[in-house]
This record gives sequence, structure tokens and C-alpha cells, in this order.
Amino acid sequence: MNEYIKKDLEYIWHPCSQMKDYEDFPPIVIEKGHGCYLYDMEGNKYLDCISSWWTTTFGHSNRRINDALKKQVDQIEHVIFANFSNKPAIEIAEKLIKITPDRLKKVYFADNGSSAVEIALKMSFHYHQHKGNEKKTRFVAISDAYHGETLGSLSVCDLDLYNQIYKPLLLNTLRVEGPDCFRCKYNKTRENCNAECFEHMEKALRENHEELCSVIIEPMVQGAAGMKIYSPVYLKKLREACDKYDIILIADEIAVGFGRTGKMFACEHADISPDIMCLSKGLSAGYMPMSAVLTSEDIYNKFYGEYKELKAFLHSHTYAGNAMACAIATENIKIFEEEKVLEKNKAKGELIKKLTLEKAKDHPHVGEVRNLGMITAIELVKDKKTKEGFPWEERVGYEIYKIALKKGLLLRPIGNVLYFLPPYVIGEKEMHFMVDKCFESIDEYFD
Repeated sequence: MNEYIKKDLEYIWHPCSQMKDYEDFPPIVIEKGHGCYLYDMEGNKYLDCISSWWTTTFGHSNRRINDALKKQVDQIEHVIFANFSNKPAIEIAEKLIKITPDRLKKVYFADNGSSAVEIALKMSFHYHQHKGNEKKTRFVAISDAYHGETLGSLSVCDLDLYNQIYKPLLLNTLRVEGPDCFRCKYNKTRENCNAECFEHMEKALRENHEELCSVIIEPMVQGAAGMKIYSPVYLKKLREACDKYDIILIADEIAVGFGRTGKMFACEHADISPDIMCLSKGLSAGYMPMSAVLTSEDIYNKFYGEYKELKAFLHSHTYAGNAMACAIATENIKIFEEEKVLEKNKAKGELIKKLTLEKAKDHPHVGEVRNLGMITAIELVKDKKTKEGFPWEERVGYEIYKIALKKGLLLRPIGNVLYFLPPYVIGEKEMHFMVDKCFESIDEYFD
């Protein structure tokens, strides 16, 4: 064991980890990265199939983004964002408003996804208080939702792994049964349904709208739930219902924004505009912590007034509007525009889907392959006919992940769902390698 691993184990507490596992499976210390690949201190290389937690849009050590960062660091690295600003922040704000859905007119900066969700929740509540809707104090979220891990964002999550222990501390969120297309109770498919499952949400909003300030949802794909993909019809119906009952619609596009679903933003699949949109991850290409909350002119105006009226939204982060992060984000969007990334990704996403379906065909433990744009998920099941899953304590996905690492793949499963969410610079050779080695790992586990 090299000295860096020893020091890591001595000093660092890693996220999303049971540290006792590290006794037998120590951390892999990455020395450098390039494109789709990561290289450890022992000289091993790994294809980053998950964009290092869904953030690295254009690969590691991207030349254009490196140059943008180098240029900016010689000008200004950071400046207080209250009554001061900086050119990169202004530039990225303008770009975001131009490329996001039409209701969104103002940008509020923060530094991570959970913080963006906190801001969105507070903003939607405070908006209704300014309107005189004092009874509107509750939030709505669907089953299996994930929106972050601060107390406010956990309050609108519905994954017991993350929030069960904290429930005595959490807000009283209205939880509504959401889409489950793999195990659809209506015997429909996401391709041909009319979002019949929306009846649960419609009933909840109709019966409780007087006390509801906002609904928060991950558009099209519920990430931490296992890349659960659902019909855009659900979003269309949700937009209509929120308008009807004067409820703010918050789109959490932290994971699904910036081309992951084949559109620049997942809301575009339903041709809707939320009232508030949360962005992070792909916003800064995996380089620096950054998030943004985009909101409508109507919401912004409710906080606008004389100082003595105390209408201002008093929420701040030290690193909000960080000049280096904003310069990176601007270059990130320029790459999308100038290199026609979404057009190229269409073919890449189709190829990954095709290769995965070919490998999964007749596999006894692949319950479903689901795909949307550059997201492809493989749900492993105990029984293909009944769709019975594996008990979580068997850690099937985790064991396959360890096998895959030895084959040169970084697959970070979500329970027993394996998924491909690679950097957009991935080539055809790498796509074949990724899918082949993934299924070799699955077969090795079950053999």
C-alpha cells in the first residue's frame, strides 16, 4: 500500500461510503485524467463511464476549458458578489437565460446542487408569503425523489437510504406516488402511455393546493432512484396543474441538464418551462463547484422593493458567482454551440443503446435497459418474469463495480442499477469497450 493511500485512510472520511469497506477495498488514488480516462498512481487506467458523478461533460483535462481557466486566474479569481460583480458571471448569466426555457429570466448563483435546491425551496415559499398566500407553506415531491442532502433538500427526497434517520428533523413534505414505468400498474409503456399515473399528483394538488407552495421534480429521469425514465406527458400535465392551482414548479435539472437526456435541458422533451430551474454538475464541466437557480420575472419582482420593505431574498454563499467557475461554465456552453455537441451525441446515445440491448438480450438477470439521450441504465433483477429485484444487502451492483474496475471501467452503480453516462468526448472504440467490459463483469459475477 503506497503512502498516499495510507494517508487517505488515516485522514479522510469519504462520501457515500461505509469506511469499513476500505479495509479490503482501499481508495484508488487518481494521478491524472485525460478525455474519458482516469489514471491512478500505479499506472492503471479506467474508462470513466459515469463522468465522475455526472459532471464531466467534455472529459478530463479538456484543452479548451483548461485554457479558459488559465486565462481567468490571471485576471480575477473571486470577488464578493454583493454589490460587486465580474465579467464571467455576467456572461454566463446571459448565456443561461438565452438557452433555457422561456419563463426563466433571472439567475441566482450558488456553489453546489443541494444549495441550489435549498434556494429554490426558500424562494418558492417566500414568493407566496409576499403574495399574501400565507397558508402555502408545504412542498410536494414524488416517490423515489432525490434532490440533495442538506436538511431542506433531504426533506423533499424520498429515498430512505439518505433521509430515514433524519426524518425527525425534516419538513412536512407532501409525498405523492410518481411514475414507475418498469413496473407500471397501468400495463402501459413510457412510449405509449398518457401518464395515467399522474392521477395521484392531480388528486394531491386538487385536495391540498391551498397549502402547497411548490412542486419539485427531476424532469424525465429520476437519477438516484436508478435512472428511472418516465413519459414527458407527465411533465406536461404537471405544468398545467401547477398553473391551475397557483403552485410553483421547480425543475431539478442538476443531473439531467446540459445534454444528458439528448436535449440541452430535460424540460424540452415536454416543451414546458418551469418557474424555477436548478442547475449544477454539467454547468461547470466537472471542474469547479458551481450551481445556479434560474427563476421567472414574476418571482423576481415579488422580492423587488425599497430596503425598508424588507422584501429582499437574504440568502448568500461566499463563492456565489465565482469568476473562475463562471469562466469555465461559459466555455463549456461555447463548446456545445461551436462543436454541435447535441447533434453528435444523438448518434452516440443511439449506439450505446444498441450495443447494450444486444448484450442484454435474453440475459436472465437484466430486467430492463432504458435509455434517454446519453443516459443508458441496466436494471438487474433476481427474476426476469416477475421483475423481482435483489435484496439491497446482497450489494450485487457494488460487487460488479469492483469486478469492472479490474477490467478498466469506472461504473458507480445505484443499488442494482448499472448505468452509462460518459463524457461527451467518448469515441466509438471506447463505447464498445465500455459495454463489452460491463457485461463481462455482470457475467463474471453471476457465474
